[in-house]
Amino acid sequence: MSVLIFLAIVAIVGYLIFWVFVPLARGALYDPSSPEQADLMAKFADVKEGARCADLGSGDGRVVIALAKDGAEAHGYEVNPLLVLIARRNIRRAGVADRAFIHWRSFWGADLTRFQVITVFQVDFIMSRLERKALHELLPGSRIISHHWKFPTLEPESRRSDIYLYRIP
Repeated sequence: MSVLIFLAIVAIVGYLIFWVFVPLARGALYDPSSPEQADLMAKFADVKEGARCADLGSGDGRVVIALAKDGAEAHGYEVNPLLVLIARRNIRRAGVADRAFIHWRSFWGADLTRFQVITVFQVDFIMSRLERKALHELLPGSRIISHHWKFPTLEPESRRSDIYLYRIP
């Protein structure tokens, strides 16, 4: 019985570390978009073959995969090492490893100037800081697709369900 209790405690501590504390310390909890929402975000991005896209807080890689399947060179930024491993496995299984990449690092330090499309599913309390970063780094005409959360001052160009399309002025 004590072995079961020990294993349960180890499982709970592991869960808290990888799925709650690490993500909260760096940004947001892992709350994945559904496969349908990930596909809608990719379709809404309207990427052309070879477009460079980034998913900020890429989780298990489903949005990165959807963008790559639509022809983009898709990069994901994720701080949770377990999710990075899962995303890389999912990318290999999806057959898009030649154009989908997951970076184990925070997107806050990433240079976004090389991307034409950014996708995000973050939380309310970082959207103001993220808006400043996007306006500073993205070129005019770049698109941002946000799932659920809105930017404080940018106005969405269009909306489908709870997916918002923004364009950098």
